[in-house]
Amino acid sequence: MKDSIKRFLKPAYFTFTFFSILYILWVIWMENLWLLPGVIIIFDFFITKKVKWLFWRKEGFIRSKILIELIDATVFGIMAATLIRLFFLEAYSIPTSSMERSLLVGDYLFVSKISYGPKLPNTPISFPFTHYTLPLTRNAPSYLEWISMPYKRLTGFSYIKKHDIIVFNFPEGDTMITEYPDQSYYALIRQYGREFINDEFNLVRRPVDKRENYIKRVAGIPGDTIRIAGGILYVNGLMEEKNGTMQYDYFVQTDGSLIEDDQFNEMEIPVPDRKFNPGRSLYELPLTEELTDKVASLSNVLSVNRYENRNPYSGIHTIFPFNRNFPWNEDNFGPLVIPGTDMEVNLTVRNLPLYHRLITLYEGNELEVKNEDIYINGAKTSTYRFRMDYFFVLGDNRHNSADSRFWGFVPEDHVIGKAVMIWLSVDKDKKFPKNIRWERMFKSIN
Repeated sequence: MKDSIKRFLKPAYFTFTFFSILYILWVIWMENLWLLPGVIIIFDFFITKKVKWLFWRKEGFIRSKILIELIDATVFGIMAATLIRLFFLEAYSIPTSSMERSLLVGDYLFVSKISYGPKLPNTPISFPFTHYTLPLTRNAPSYLEWISMPYKRLTGFSYIKKHDIIVFNFPEGDTMITEYPDQSYYALIRQYGREFINDEFNLVRRPVDKRENYIKRVAGIPGDTIRIAGGILYVNGLMEEKNGTMQYDYFVQTDGSLIEDDQFNEMEIPVPDRKFNPGRSLYELPLTEELTDKVASLSNVLSVNRYENRNPYSGIHTIFPFNRNFPWNEDNFGPLVIPGTDMEVNLTVRNLPLYHRLITLYEGNELEVKNEDIYINGAKTSTYRFRMDYFFVLGDNRHNSADSRFWGFVPEDHVIGKAVMIWLSVDKDKKFPKNIRWERMFKSIN
């Protein structure tokens, strides 16, 4: 009895107990009891040591202690970074101005996967720390599709709420043309027709977790009714709360003279945003409400007027749902009800464009229309009950954002996580060290 107690009090048993408890808690979190036999591996690693898990440490295998320590650090570093990236935090950078001024081009973020619960990868076998292509290649996939997993999200700390800034896989990114990597395949089809696609182009199909990452603010959650009138968002009939960082495009008329670069720099308006028509002495600038007052107060500015698209049919090929029955544009949109799990909608040929992609591509059903009748999986129906939650997202830079107005809903299985903190911010228009935005470092995201 005493020998058993002494054996249990050895450091190896304490270490085994600690890691076993962590592993069992992880198995419970994963909701997969088939993983429990992994405790046997932990027991062997710390106690019995029958298998040489760290084979490079085997006597005579490698003689250099420095090399052994380097391999140790590399292996455990990759394992730790992979687990953190898969279940807790992932780094993300802001490539476009769609979220100005909440987030700026050159901001580097941490995205929390634990906030909503991490979703397990659809393609579990892939090259470490890559997204969809192998390093030093242009089109070679970094993942294997012959082993794929269905959508599963682990329990998180909260649910997706209005005004959250989320990172998600681009819903229209399931198909892409490698010759046009920065453009939506579906947008190209809508603009140029299906005849635009020919044998000269290389089409690539991507699983959900290997599509481009986008970042936007949640404007509506399941059950909400979205409407945009005159560029102003209304949710369930209520005007959205004013966001001091939100921008719209404004036409700024001057007396013929230019606004000085120093004045632009003081207002932190990036160089690419300073669009000027010299023939009309007219600027087009993305401005917050506060900045409109500053621009209007400049001595050579005659007027400042917000841009609004009032052409109801200008968005037939560019604005969701791309149908003449819905003459919407980026400034006048909806009303649109956001569907969610177990929500049932009445289906008609007229409103089908709103839900066609959800029913077919996102939820995997076959849909046909015959003589004004709708058939789902071969059965005639006039209703549909959704199996997932969906979200409507917008960029804070309202006239310079490719968001839900242009491609529709974000399915829950596309959501990666919540943007929580800026850990670095670099102004690409300036040189080091002035390019570091020190005031934005380690700033929480709202």
